[in-house]
Amino acid sequence: MVADRSPDNRMERFERLCRQRRLPLTIQRRAILQAILDRQDHPTADQIHAQIKKRLPNVSRTSVYRILEMLVKTGMITKVCHPGSAARFDPRLGRHHHLVCLSCECIIDVDEPRLDHLPLPNVRTLGFRIDDYHIHFRGLCAPCARKQVTNARPPRPVVRLRAGSRMKSSSQREGSSP
Repeated sequence: MVADRSPDNRMERFERLCRQRRLPLTIQRRAILQAILDRQDHPTADQIHAQIKKRLPNVSRTSVYRILEMLVKTGMITKVCHPGSAARFDPRLGRHHHLVCLSCECIIDVDEPRLDHLPLPNVRTLGFRIDDYHIHFRGLCAPCARKQVTNARPPRPVVRLRAGSRMKSSSQREGSSP
C-alpha cells in the first residue's frame, strides 16, 4: 500500500469515501481526521479529544473514540497497540515499524526496508491467514535512557560536621597517619 502523505489528498479521499458509503461528513469527523493528519506522533484518543475540544468544545470523548474507530475501519488511519498501553492512532498507511518506549510509551516510526521483506511464517496449519505485519521494537527512547543513567548514579555521601569540629582527610578516616 502506498502512503498518501498529502493531508489535502487524504481529506479529499475521505470526503469521497463518505459520499460513496452515504456517511454524514460531519465537522467532527473532518476535525478529527485533520488533527491526526497534522501530527507527527501517535496520539491517543484522549490526546485527540483534548486537541479537538479547543476548536469544538461540545465534542464528547465517546464521539472521538467512535470516529477514530470509523477512520480505522475505513482505512484512513491505522491503530497501533502494544500491551499495557492505550491504543494510539497513526496517519501513516504504508508499511513501517515502530520503536516503543517502555517508560514514557512514546512511539517512533522506523523505516527499514530489510524489515519489509521478511519471510512470513507458515501458519496454515493454525488456520490463520496473515495479511500484513508491523514490527514493534521495545526499549527506551533517548530522553528516558538519559534519565535512567542520571538516576542510576550513586548519591554522593553526606558529610555532617558538628560545630567546631574539623573535617578529616581521607587518609585520616582510613586510619593512616597524615
